[in-house]
Amino acid sequence: MIDAHIHADCRPYEDFEIMTVAGIESALTLAHDPMRMSTSAVVLDHFHRILENDFRRATSNGLTLKAALGLHPRSICSDYELVLEKLPEFLDRDEVVALGEVGLESASRLEKEVFKTQLLMAGEMGIKVAVHTPRSNKREVTIETLSIINDNINTGLVVVDHVDPSIIDLMEDFEGMMGITVQPQKMTPQEAVELLDGTFEEYGPERFMLDSDMSSSPSDPLSVPKTVHQLKLAGWENKKIKMLSHDNAVNFYNL
Repeated sequence: MIDAHIHADCRPYEDFEIMTVAGIESALTLAHDPMRMSTSAVVLDHFHRILENDFRRATSNGLTLKAALGLHPRSICSDYELVLEKLPEFLDRDEVVALGEVGLESASRLEKEVFKTQLLMAGEMGIKVAVHTPRSNKREVTIETLSIINDNINTGLVVVDHVDPSIIDLMEDFEGMMGITVQPQKMTPQEAVELLDGTFEEYGPERFMLDSDMSSSPSDPLSVPKTVHQLKLAGWENKKIKMLSHDNAVNFYNL
């Protein structure tokens, strides 16, 4: 299994052992807003921590980490241009497989500008992009998010994450990937199965990935295994379960 979206820097050492014991082989850890990102130095130090400290903690427990780095909409510091200037150097590293987590939170003018700039950067570099959708005003902000994606990058390079019943219909004409986040206060494993039952075949089975988005918010490092268990109980074929919990992430991120 692969957990396609975590924030390793927020999790204790023991979580990586728990994940590995449960059968998770690999995970993608993404840049986000673990603290107030007051300056570019803080953001860049966050990138370094992910690539150094978090990779070491995960590897020592048998969990293979890959990274997505980018300027999260809640992490836009006053001198954000310096982060964007340095970002291509980080994206060129072998252990970095995507730009992310990026997107919109409140859909402010600045957020849109930074999001568009990063999409254009990813398109030029031919690198995949992990896109955030917020908890608040989710539907309205996602509509704006999809519009910006469609105008600025090949959608085949993009995964829109935290897709839930409130926005799943918006994804019907979107040709990129969808992240199904199973996390306390977002969606239970049972709710994820219900969502997937109605859309997996219709939208394309190769377009979905499971993740826990485990972070400093209420989280469960076993979200993916528990969802796989519920899919088995619901009678899903092993081939389809493997696509959701492993193969699609491998193929999209070239893991």
